[in-house]
Amino acid sequence: MNLLYLFVIIPLLLMGGVAMLRDAKQIKILMAVGASLLLATSFVLLYAYMQAKALAPNEVMYFQSDLLWYPSFNIKLSLGVDGISVLMIILSSIIVFTGVFATWGLKEQVKEFFLWFLMLSTGVYGFFISIDLFSMFLFYEVALIPMYLLIGLWGTGRKEYSAMKLTLMLMGGSAFLLLGILGIYFNSNAEGGPLTMNILEIAKVHIPVEAQNLFFPLTFLGFGVLGALFPFHTWSPDGHASAPTAVSMLHAGVLMKLGGYGCFRVAIYLMPEGADTYTTLFLVLTGISVVYGAFGAIVQKDLKYINAYSSVSHCGLVLFAILMLNRTAMTGAILQMLSHGLMTALFFALIGSIYGRTHTRLINEMGGLMKIMPFLAVCWVIAGLASLGLPGLSGFVSEMTIFVGAFQHADTFHRVLTIVACASIVITAVYILRVIGKILFGPVQDKHHENLTDAFWYEKIASVTLIVFIAFIGIIPFFSSDIINESLTSIIGKL
Repeated sequence: MNLLYLFVIIPLLLMGGVAMLRDAKQIKILMAVGASLLLATSFVLLYAYMQAKALAPNEVMYFQSDLLWYPSFNIKLSLGVDGISVLMIILSSIIVFTGVFATWGLKEQVKEFFLWFLMLSTGVYGFFISIDLFSMFLFYEVALIPMYLLIGLWGTGRKEYSAMKLTLMLMGGSAFLLLGILGIYFNSNAEGGPLTMNILEIAKVHIPVEAQNLFFPLTFLGFGVLGALFPFHTWSPDGHASAPTAVSMLHAGVLMKLGGYGCFRVAIYLMPEGADTYTTLFLVLTGISVVYGAFGAIVQKDLKYINAYSSVSHCGLVLFAILMLNRTAMTGAILQMLSHGLMTALFFALIGSIYGRTHTRLINEMGGLMKIMPFLAVCWVIAGLASLGLPGLSGFVSEMTIFVGAFQHADTFHRVLTIVACASIVITAVYILRVIGKILFGPVQDKHHENLTDAFWYEKIASVTLIVFIAFIGIIPFFSSDIINESLTSIIGKL
């Protein structure tokens, strides 16, 4: 059996197991075992990929599998991965694993929560292993639908409003995306072959320039909405702020990466001339996302909203780098997806832990937490330093690669935009250091906080796991960047 099928089969089997259990503790143990199995399988896939790459270095995708699904339209369940897909699967497995432990304290409707959580995970895995536009779009929708219930039922604050806003805006993006996919499909036989939705087969065909100019903006916009592209980003802060801890981790850490991944895997790879036509427009929009998100984080007083606007800024950098259309910047974009996924998941896990103790997310109502809960406080400092780009952590590697790649353009317009985007680093340092100083140091604002406990064992597992991978990317960046570089060859060749 193809190894890739396991990433859909294991979550589905876990759903069946969770559905049959009634005891909350047994459900959590099953989830921990299943998440550990998925994490182990993702590293087995990495090893298998490296072995396959050594034997056949010129292949575009590995472990390909085609299962005819809808013969009338030549639609298949086509699976395959390259190095970038493998890294995204590992990221997903890490977030799913840590998300289970971050939600260990959940007491209400545990079975239902994990059933929807597993459906969301299934959609994410299926998206990253798909190389057929139809199956990719199908798994994309499977990943989006559970968000409404997960936020609406288990969220906090204006959860119904946030869930509805997120769902409507992302479904609107899906409508643009569907039009773009259909446009690609009906232009996939420009050289006389049969219509197909297989990405590798479409890449061999030259889609007419007129069609590219029409369908590239629809496809990029469709994926870009999930990547928090300005001005369609407004669902993101509300959705993040209202979501339960594990959902925030998976949402910001992985789900938003579907947007950036889809933009370069589908929009830019299949329609490079359309990408060249619309680069200026989308670069301006992504540049606004980068700076606006950073300024938005400065004025927030709620920890989740601060991290949510920070995610808008960091995900804006991903799309900004992809649109530079060169190898270095695109390598930085993928590294940024990995880095942001890990550090924002760590932030949301810590926010959930702190909120569970203090029952507040307002920074003005907290202070002196370093003395009260030192483990959680130190983890927060590490996450903050990664976010502002401290050398030795993942944030520095990704952002440095992005800005070096962006500045390779000789024209003044690209360089001016790069300088503007670089300003986000300073803004990020302001709000990160402000929050660290406000909530961790100084006098304790609420006397009731003095008797709070530090992290439990399950919170430590989640936090330490994420910190280890953040440090690994920062200290050994060439491991990830080499895998990414090799996988970008086919895309760069099209450009």
